[in-house]
Amino acid sequence: MTTPMHGIDAGPEPETLAALSERSGVRFGTSGVRGLVRDLSPDICRAYVHAFLALSGTKGGPVLIGHDLRPSSPEIARACWQEALRQGFEPVYGGVLPTPGLAFAAQERLAPAIMVTGSHIPFDRNGIKFYLPLGEISKEDEQRMLATRIQLAPAPAVALPPADPTVLESYVRRYTDAFGGGSLEGMKLGIYEHSSAARDLLHTILQALGAKTTGLGRSDAFVPIDTEAVSEEDRHQGRAWAREHGFDAILTTDGDADRPLIADENGEWLRGDVVGILCARAIGAQTVVTPVSSNTALEACGAFAETVRTRIGSPHVIAAMEQAGKGPVAGYEANGGFLLGTDITWNGRRIAALKTRDALLPMILLLSAAWSKRCRVSELVAGLPRRYTFSDRLQNVNIPVCSELLAKLAGDPSGFARLAGTECQTVVALDTTDGVRATLGSGDILHLRLSGNAPELRCYAEAATPERAARLCSDCLTLLGKDVIIG
Repeated sequence: MTTPMHGIDAGPEPETLAALSERSGVRFGTSGVRGLVRDLSPDICRAYVHAFLALSGTKGGPVLIGHDLRPSSPEIARACWQEALRQGFEPVYGGVLPTPGLAFAAQERLAPAIMVTGSHIPFDRNGIKFYLPLGEISKEDEQRMLATRIQLAPAPAVALPPADPTVLESYVRRYTDAFGGGSLEGMKLGIYEHSSAARDLLHTILQALGAKTTGLGRSDAFVPIDTEAVSEEDRHQGRAWAREHGFDAILTTDGDADRPLIADENGEWLRGDVVGILCARAIGAQTVVTPVSSNTALEACGAFAETVRTRIGSPHVIAAMEQAGKGPVAGYEANGGFLLGTDITWNGRRIAALKTRDALLPMILLLSAAWSKRCRVSELVAGLPRRYTFSDRLQNVNIPVCSELLAKLAGDPSGFARLAGTECQTVVALDTTDGVRATLGSGDILHLRLSGNAPELRCYAEAATPERAARLCSDCLTLLGKDVIIG
């Protein structure tokens, strides 16, 4: 029995994946493939898998496949499974699991892996991430895939099997072996479960380390948590949970659990770039790589021999980590994802490198630091230089209009004075590594860029107080909103 072809010409002349990508609207974004669910047909998904397996250079053998809890994800995973079978591979189904868990299993088994996830993007979208045994594919790998000529044959109409529980075993051992049973003894932790792919795994691992965990806010519907743009509802909810339960911290992740979101004992959600600094310092990193949008407390704290700034997206961070000099090498993003570029030793135990975003390691590192110092999480944060960041975004924007706006600001940065809410501001430095980032005479920073995953204009603000950073971001997006949002 075979499946019909939908949306891809099965005729004699193969097309490049690039041409199919443009025709379908399903394209590579900041990290992985992204598109509207209605455009992610079985055949376009199979085309991407076809190109990826050709890139992997392997003929047959295992390929790991997993997905998040979006309703559309199992069917996309089934299309990936069908194409892997058609090409003579032996797919292994991991079921619902964290993206870094699947990536770590691929690393341990020396096998390619495919993760179906839209991460935090809106509900009507989804995506696919691809992993080689040494980590997620690079931007150069994406170009090689796009150049692949695709001619699909009918695929076997098979159902997904039950999930293989062994896929996650090595990922669990990564933390339980390295940190040990009593490393979080007595800590009281809230787990905001919502629809995170790690919602059950968080309880398992943290309890194994000695913590007491309480589940909060579990949802049967998918919740698109954006760890870089925390909603006001989640801010209020975090504080309310902290008051009610007296937690040492509250933990959650985005949908596919490669980005953490951590609240201190007061229920205040921490910025991911602050968590990244604290975690890099905890492991004694010498070289730290992070995107240009991250908090400048990284350089101001003076804790690292070398810091490197990149474009936004884990592939760019990974590429820079691979060129880094002094080890240990760590990377992180403002969304909280933490990347370990080299093996490290923690209390005499090895933690293997994992060159993809991870949510579990930064959570455990931060909690371990607070536990060992017998201090509150907020006290760890208070020890950093007083630089505060805030970010938000405008959704459903007009891409050409936004592109023109960014080009105009890059050519004439004086426009940032109006966006900063005062005509007195002058631009003392301009960075166009990714979008347009202006450092103002006041020391404030305002950064605008288009998302690579969805029609969104993102704004990142940095200032000497949290209130100023939030106001700077809000004022900027308010001024822009009426001109760039599609009505």
